Amino acid sequence: MEVSNITTVTEFILLGIPYLHDLHSVFFVVGLLMYITTIMGNGLIIVIVRVNQQLHTPMYYFLSNLSFLEIWYTTTVLPKMLETFLTARTTICLHCCLVQSFFHFFLGITEFLILSAMSFDRYIAICKPLHYATIMSRQLCSLLALGSWSLGFVVIFTQAVLLLKLPFCAGNVIDHYYCDIGPILKLACADTSLVEFLGLLGTVTIIPSSFLFTVVSYIYIISTILRIPSRKGRQKAFSTCASHLTVVTILYGAVLFMYSKPTAHSSFSFNKVVSVLNTVLTPLLNPFIYTIRNKEVKAALKKVIAK
Repeated sequence: MEVSNITTVTEFILLGIPYLHDLHSVFFVVGLLMYITTIMGNGLIIVIVRVNQQLHTPMYYFLSNLSFLEIWYTTTVLPKMLETFLTARTTICLHCCLVQSFFHFFLGITEFLILSAMSFDRYIAICKPLHYATIMSRQLCSLLALGSWSLGFVVIFTQAVLLLKLPFCAGNVIDHYYCDIGPILKLACADTSLVEFLGLLGTVTIIPSSFLFTVVSYIYIISTILRIPSRKGRQKAFSTCASHLTVVTILYGAVLFMYSKPTAHSSFSFNKVVSVLNTVLTPLLNPFIYTIRNKEVKAALKKVIAK
């Protein structure tokens, strides 16, 4: 009888960004500062919205949901990424890796859905202002938020369960700074076609549909703003959705770059760079984007500081 010489993998090695090894100390300091700023910035938005009655509106309800998501989204990836800058050999246990992958994609999908809900909110606010209070009720806002979180969970859950059952014996080195689904599947020693199909199905269903919904919403929003007779009225209307439009542009721009990678040889390195935009830069910039030109948030922040 033939004896199998297959060794079951119990942990993975994360390569991080090995080709920039000389700059790892600089990356660690910058990354740590970015992480602290992200947690504090998004946490501050949640606190401000919570304690200020004037910000108890649908727009800020969704914003606090987004800030809560961004805290955990960056926490899922960044601490382990920082570890790759400090140690020569960064390991992560098999189940820890799969859990990290699950939460990364669950929160990533949910982010697209919450931004779509925010697009709907801005559409109603600009295009149907007289019916805004009636349509965007507390019940509908709660339903949209809960639906975003639930759908994000459902989309990735089945894939995660199948991934958990896969045996891994084709090596244990992941060419990334976190447990990305692509490199993980390359290490499986079983048929991964169903997992890949479910991942593709979730991606092509959620991302293009949310993108299309956002584009259509802003076509109506912009056309409505252009019909406002006064220049001041147009500026005021556009300022209420400028922050959201900026965040959406950064997020979808990063996704488009990721799916238009130049060559197969540079795809892994390219994906690492683009992943930084989604997992690090966007959560960092969100608090600044939503507060720099927002008079309501600035006023609420001053009140919190004064107390």
